[in-house]
Order: sequence, then structure tokens, then C-alpha cells
Amino acid sequence: MTHELQTIRVRVDSGVLFATFDNPPINLIGPELVRDLIDLLDRLEQDQDVRVVVFASADEEFFSPHVDIARVAEYTKEAARISGSASGSLGGLLRRLSEVRQITIAQVEGIARGAGSEFALACDMRFASRERAIFGQIEAGLGAVPGAGGIQHLTRLLGRGRAMEVILSSGDYDADLAERYGWVNRAMPQAALGPFVQALAFRIAKFPPAGVTAIKRRVNDISLSPLADVRTDGALFQETIVQPRAQARTKELLDGGMQTRSTLEREFADALVRLKS
Repeated sequence: MTHELQTIRVRVDSGVLFATFDNPPINLIGPELVRDLIDLLDRLEQDQDVRVVVFASADEEFFSPHVDIARVAEYTKEAARISGSASGSLGGLLRRLSEVRQITIAQVEGIARGAGSEFALACDMRFASRERAIFGQIEAGLGAVPGAGGIQHLTRLLGRGRAMEVILSSGDYDADLAERYGWVNRAMPQAALGPFVQALAFRIAKFPPAGVTAIKRRVNDISLSPLADVRTDGALFQETIVQPRAQARTKELLDGGMQTRSTLEREFADALVRLKS
């Protein structure tokens, strides 16, 4: 890694790298986290010993609720380091996560909305706490579109009708409904989640890596959207989030406690329908 990670705690055990988001106050995806993710992916490309990566959160309430809406330009600039040009984007970063050689698992125990949901979707597998996990794509409620892969992944996983429902509603979906819709692999009791994910990660890490890598590459060939489509979604997010009504709604949310450990962030879906903008 080119610098000490500030927002992700990392440990390695028996071929599994456990990456834990620790970016107070609520694990927003901002420039620091984007920088750390790029450096972590750079490390993984060079590391032949790590076979599986498990992403989790140090915060039991928030996996990652969304991007840092006040710092879009800053995290976009950081994401441009992926390609070394202005064409880099958060969607491009998450696409790189999907393509990394290692198997990636999201262990979701709190709120994963917006880009937090898109991060989990970019992982190869997702497992969710029945008691704590909440999923949502909030962008339509702001006046924008999911710009980091959410449209692509959800349409393929859920089908056209359910993807329309979850994206256009900007609503909250608990772990059981997310499982039924295909958003996550499984929902399970909080007490069972960590041990299950750890056992699965260690199991996969024991298998011959050549076969595992080939399987992931072929599944990606079939299931991932063209990179150009991800870039189109990213451009649409940048275009729609700066529209006057989107800006007014964002300001109203920020004034009401967005991006803090507030009731608004815990009940974001309800807050969207109460906006006056």
C-alpha cells in the first residue's frame, strides 16, 4: 500500500483478508475511503497469498449509508487515480473491485444505502444480518440516479420489475426481503452471520486458486455489465445530482442531520417523503 490505511482496518488469517470499514461518524464513502480502497486493491493485485476478502463494518448501525454528498468532487478526483485520468469514477472503482482476482464477500450488519449498497453489490457475495441490515437505493428520492453500478447489478439480480421498485421507491428493504428479491445471498441471525461468513471464506481459501480464479472470471464474463454502461450511469449521477431541485433536497437533508448519527440517517426513506423541496 502506498500509505497507511486511515478508514479500513485490515488483518490476514489463513489466506483471508478481513477488511473492516472504520470511518466515523457513519462510514460515508468520501475521498479518504476511496483512497484507501484504491490502495487496498493495488495491494491485492500483488498479493498471491490472499485468496478471499471479507468486507465488514466496525459500526454495528452503519455498513455504509451513502457517499459523502458534500465532497462528491473530492472523491471523484481520488477515484480518477484508477485510470490516471478524469474518466475515473466511483463506479469504475467498484467495477475494479468486482474484477479483482480474489473472491470478495460483503458481511452486512447495518445500513447499506446508496453507494454503500452499490459497494456490497460489487462484491461477489453478500450476507446480511436479519436483525440489523437495511438496504436501499436512495438516489431517486434526491432527484438523481444510482451512479456506481446499482442500476446494472440490481436489474441483473432482481429482474426488471423489482429493480424498478427498489430504485424508484428509494425505500428501505430489510435483510429478509433483500434475500427474497435476490439482493443478498442469504439473510441470517446476527449471531450466526460472522461465523458463517468466516467459515465460507476459509473454505474457499483452501481450494486451488487457479480454478477459483477461472470460475470468477467466467461468472463475471456472463454477469457483469459492459464498463461503458457503468460509466454512463456515473455521468448521469454527476449530471442529475447538480440539478436545482436535487440540490435543494440535498440541502434540506443536510440541514436536517444527514451525514451525522441522526434519526434522519436511521430513517432516511421516511425523511425523503417529508421533504418540502
